[in-house]
This record gives sequence, C-alpha cells and structure tokens, in this order.
Amino acid sequence: MIIFVTMSIQRDIPQIIALRERVEGRFGKRLAVHADFLALVAVIEMEQRQHISESTLERVWGYSTRGYDTISQRTLDVLSQYAAGCYWKDFCEQIHAESECESELFDAEHIASSELSVGARLQIGWLPDRLCVVRYLGNNRFVAEHCENSKMQKGDTFSCLQFALGKELILTDFHQVATPNTNHHSYIVGTQNGLTTLRLLH
Repeated sequence: MIIFVTMSIQRDIPQIIALRERVEGRFGKRLAVHADFLALVAVIEMEQRQHISESTLERVWGYSTRGYDTISQRTLDVLSQYAAGCYWKDFCEQIHAESECESELFDAEHIASSELSVGARLQIGWLPDRLCVVRYLGNNRFVAEHCENSKMQKGDTFSCLQFALGKELILTDFHQVATPNTNHHSYIVGTQNGLTTLRLLH
C-alpha cells in the first residue's frame, strides 16, 4: 500500500503573501472578485494542465476562508509552478535568497483582513497628510468612519485583502457615498511611499 501524505501550511505566512504577489504579476492583475479567481482557474488549467477550484484559490487569497486557515502543499506547488516555474519548496528558497528589497516584504508590518473581527477599526495614513479610520464589515469589506485631507470620505466603502506599512494600498470595488449611482472603481493610495500609518484601534 502507498500512503500519500499532504502537508498543510498556514495561509498568512510571508512566503504565501509573496507567492500571491508573484501569481498576480504573472496573471496581470489583482485578484479581487470571484470572476478573477474563475479566470485564473482557466489559465492554470490551460497552461499547467492542473486543476485548482476557484474556492481553493479564494482561500489562498483570504477572499473566502470558509473556516480554513491552512493551504495544502499541492495547491502551493501548482501556484509556484505557474508563478515561478518551480515547486513550493524551491520557491521559498528562491525568495530567501533574493535581494534585500525582496526581503523587506518579510519585515513589513501588515494586517490581513482575514485576521480581523467584524467591527475592528484601523487607522491608516499616507503622505502628505492623509489620515483615515476604517471599520471592518466582514468578507474583506470596509467602511470609512473618519477621514482627513483625503478623497475618501465618511461612508465610502471598499474591499481590501491586506494593509502593509510602507506599501501602496489598493482599494477595490471602491464606492463613494457622495456618488451612489456611479460605477464602483479602484482607488490606490500611497503610490510613492506607501502607508505611513497603520494601527489597529482598540
């Protein structure tokens, strides 16, 4: 009898965060809505001849955890092959050996939306003098409660998977309360210097 052992790995370790960025770079866009994950499933099946369900991909990105906080090594192997042409173990070694610029990703203070409880409040800021307090609504969705010197205003809502100090912040499905009839769009803040303030408020 042959017994196959499948390892499971915690979803929010830095190497998986790096892998998500590499996959999105290869895919050519951020994975932000269900249709994006369906499209990536099709690309991986066509290019890698491997199948990963969209629900599994959504779990990797924290879009829909469905009670799971680990990822199978098989899933990470397939994504590593797609993004970097190697298996997960080799990808981790590659990341570790890369330049100081890449290693900064591991040191960056970050808050993953999947780690927050509904009602949690974050204070975020970026240059030159922008400061906002946002509240978590669940399912990677936030609402602005207080804003200073920003295009974002109280009541605006958006989706975001992760906030990282020193990194630009991409807010998807951004809905401005002042213009309720306009299409939702993306809003990028901190394009030059990233977030300069990131605090979980108590």
